[in-house]
Amino acid sequence: MAAAASSTDRPGALDITQRLTEICGPPFARFAGPADEVAGRAARWVAVPGSPHAAAEVLRLAARHDLTVVPRGAGTKIDWGAAPEQVDILLDTGRLAGIGHQPVGAPVAEVGAGTPLRAVQATLERTGQRLAVDAPSPGATVGGVLAAGEAGPLRHRHGAPCDQLVGLRYLTAEGELVSAGGGVPGLDLARLLCGSQGALGVLVSATLRVQPVPASRLWVSRPVWTPLEVHDLVRAILAARLDPAAIELDLPGDARPRPRIRPDDPAAAARARHPSMAGRARVPSRAGSLVVLLEGGPADAVERAERLVALLDGEATVTHSPPPWWRRYPFAPGDTALRIEVPITDLHAAVYALRDAAGAPVPVRGSAGLGVVHAALPGSLPADRVASILAAVRGVLLARKGRCVVLSAPPTVRRAVDLWGELTGLPRLRAAKAHLDPHHRLAPGRLPGGG
Repeated sequence: MAAAASSTDRPGALDITQRLTEICGPPFARFAGPADEVAGRAARWVAVPGSPHAAAEVLRLAARHDLTVVPRGAGTKIDWGAAPEQVDILLDTGRLAGIGHQPVGAPVAEVGAGTPLRAVQATLERTGQRLAVDAPSPGATVGGVLAAGEAGPLRHRHGAPCDQLVGLRYLTAEGELVSAGGGVPGLDLARLLCGSQGALGVLVSATLRVQPVPASRLWVSRPVWTPLEVHDLVRAILAARLDPAAIELDLPGDARPRPRIRPDDPAAAARARHPSMAGRARVPSRAGSLVVLLEGGPADAVERAERLVALLDGEATVTHSPPPWWRRYPFAPGDTALRIEVPITDLHAAVYALRDAAGAPVPVRGSAGLGVVHAALPGSLPADRVASILAAVRGVLLARKGRCVVLSAPPTVRRAVDLWGELTGLPRLRAAKAHLDPHHRLAPGRLPGGG
């Protein structure tokens, strides 16, 4: 990006600001402020276009001046992933919002990328419908959820939001508006924008499947102490064919000496003798939780809940509301946030590997029924310590066809560690980047491998 000035004080900066103002309107174009950054990389301008046409004009202006562009929704995950090499224009999608008109009861809804997810759900609920999308980030936009590849507990039954796409409209780096789905080819390519952090295109709108709001929702909770116990319980739940909407796990990170095993509890004694427990003298100071969400008709949901309670040896409880940690990540700002993906049969091995590498239990939370969980390492850990933990965990996961990704981290850690690990889909991502953004103007460096 040699042609781009490195400072807004250089000649031409005011001309670009004036042009952005003409495109977006006086209140919606400005020099960037201290909070306008992407994973620690400061932006130069902020543009908030009011239509797809205006967003395309911003991209064409950037192309003429060889400027980089990074899309931003609500900014709830703006620190996820790699820092871009450069952020000239932060393209805010907040005005690309709204829900397209559909007949009442239609099986799909077209939603502007800048629309907050909770606003979509509130609108659909008035007609007894919903998106089966429950991303944890409060205030997240639909476009932000898709661009970050974010999913919540409902992914167990309904798949991730990207799996529910039936259509997508996006802008290429050259400002071309592309429509995919709805009988138009190209949806497979468009799906690559999911999880791309804005590095392949600027999302304009998404058409997603809609479903009726369930008549009843019940949460069945059971305390758990060890990852091996979770493994056994998840296998039993899945084998029982109870059609759960979600199976979520919460394991705390604090630790104390292991509680004594009752002589009349042979199952607990057997778990304690399992080879995977060797050398582990510390367990959480409070029990973790395995929680199953059941949705459906009132009588059906109650019947399945009763069967599940019986399956869980009477230690389970049934409630009409989720636990406080439901749809919440285990990490806080400043932590090193990890996402672990592994076959469910090996989830316990991954959690044990993380504990062993860290030297203590680590907070873990996520979809135990799918083997997709998040974990948190303290932000105070030195970068070399984080790197050694990642190497150990990835070594265990490699043989199990799993992976561990660093979602966000303090700047010193982000610069020092490999955020992605092994990626089998890297050639396809690079091919998509070369096709959609050959000059690397969109969020350069945000894709795995520096794309």
